[in-house]
Amino acid sequence: RPAADYPNPIHVEAVNRHGFITFQHCLNRNLGKSGLRVSCLGLGTWVTFGSQISDEMAENLMTIAYENGVNLFDTAEVYASGRAEITLGNVIKKKGWRRSSFVITTKIYWGGQAETERGLSRKHIIEGLRGSLSRLQLDYVDIVFANRNDVNSPMEEIVRAMTFVINQGMAMYWGTSRWSAMEIMEAYSVARQFNLIPPVCEQAEYHYFQRDKVEVQLPELYHKIGVGAMTWSPLACGLITGKYSDGVPECSRAAMKGYQWLKERVNSEEGRRQLAKIKELHLLADRLGCTAAQLAIAWCLRSEGVSSVLLGVSTADQLIENLGALQILSQMNPQTITEIDALLGNKPHAKKESRA
Repeated sequence: RPAADYPNPIHVEAVNRHGFITFQHCLNRNLGKSGLRVSCLGLGTWVTFGSQISDEMAENLMTIAYENGVNLFDTAEVYASGRAEITLGNVIKKKGWRRSSFVITTKIYWGGQAETERGLSRKHIIEGLRGSLSRLQLDYVDIVFANRNDVNSPMEEIVRAMTFVINQGMAMYWGTSRWSAMEIMEAYSVARQFNLIPPVCEQAEYHYFQRDKVEVQLPELYHKIGVGAMTWSPLACGLITGKYSDGVPECSRAAMKGYQWLKERVNSEEGRRQLAKIKELHLLADRLGCTAAQLAIAWCLRSEGVSSVLLGVSTADQLIENLGALQILSQMNPQTITEIDALLGNKPHAKKESRA
């Protein structure tokens, strides 16, 4: 279709000389305004690796992802108490893929029981990342994320520690996860003030029912300071697939130990309202010739400043279905977006500053 009809973001090289988009080039995007090219779909390891699925399945999922052009794999020191990083590292070592051909990201904050093993002190950022690298069996990660802000650590200390681990070759870039726009801006300002390295990316939850931050706040940061968005939970922990329409299945995430909050969310009044909207969205997906999951993921990818959407899957079939979202990106036109917005009824609006 003509590039002018295509929603943001699209890179210039993805448009051929006739002004039409060639989709085989759309799989990779710059991470924010950094030079790092990441696949627009990444594989996350939260809940699954080292916990819900076997190591064999983890290897199978990573192989399918990598062979289909996914180059981004995300984990954290807290996932399955470090076992997710161990599983990820073992698979990478076994597969023997060129280290330069993929991107590994991990997150630091909750490292252990001791007071000094959590937070974003210089001590924990450095020791925590060393621990992650040991479990991953890697010399470096491509991006280290601060897995929430730490009110007990001065911002200058956090930015200096992140700059240190990058200068030491332990990471290539650093980013934030679940930080407010104000906190990200403060980190950027501190970096500029002291000639340190600013964050390049924010990891944020983003789906039909969680929109304000990614659609209003982060695009502003993207334009002002180049911070990109790497989003997670595009299916709202499975809610959008419709699996919870008739209650909570035994094998689902909401039935797992430690996920009582998800079960309560599904069974709440708000959850029931969301499930009613999901039924409508399923009908729209049928009309477009795709699944509800594919529609939801493609919808996330159409948002300005979103560099990559992280997928959380436990089976090969789920992964293959989710990767199919790329095939319907062309249908994310203004008409479809308007129809989805009308169904959801929650489109956020930028707050205009009043002039005195």
